[in-house]
Amino acid sequence: MTVAYIGLGANLGDARQAIKDAIICLAQQIGITITAKSDLYRTAPIESSGDDYLNCAVAVETSLSARQLLTMCLKIELHFGRERPYKNAPRTLDLDLLLYGDERIAEPDLIVPHPRLALRAFVLRPLADLAPELDIPGVGRVSALLANVADQRIERVEQCCCPTKRAYAP
Repeated sequence: MTVAYIGLGANLGDARQAIKDAIICLAQQIGITITAKSDLYRTAPIESSGDDYLNCAVAVETSLSARQLLTMCLKIELHFGRERPYKNAPRTLDLDLLLYGDERIAEPDLIVPHPRLALRAFVLRPLADLAPELDIPGVGRVSALLANVADQRIERVEQCCCPTKRAYAP
């Protein structure tokens, strides 16, 4: 089993419900066990437009490959009505594969760790909820990287909106 981290975000429709439902959808997939979920945060769009985003992250144990996990995340986004009319468009749901074990992957459509992970408070703050001492391969420790995004507005709106793995077990 590999420990992976997935970032979730949305700013269209009922973003809070979409994120909660997406976590349940993830948990129902074969080969995935959600082991932890961060608090839910509100953040301003970065390089994007529209309403504020809601964001969180989940830690999963998975038997899926990084490619399989990414493919599953993209299918879940589509199920929730995700459209990509232009780069960084507002979205009903966004699932990003942030980390996959300690692997470093650089393929045209799969980069792990996520390439902008260390530049975004909406990724680092939820990751810090899950594993503040996590070392991001080639980047650094999550807790140390938070200072670099201290100027980005982020506000906790809900503590751990969903239970962890015991509630997700089939």
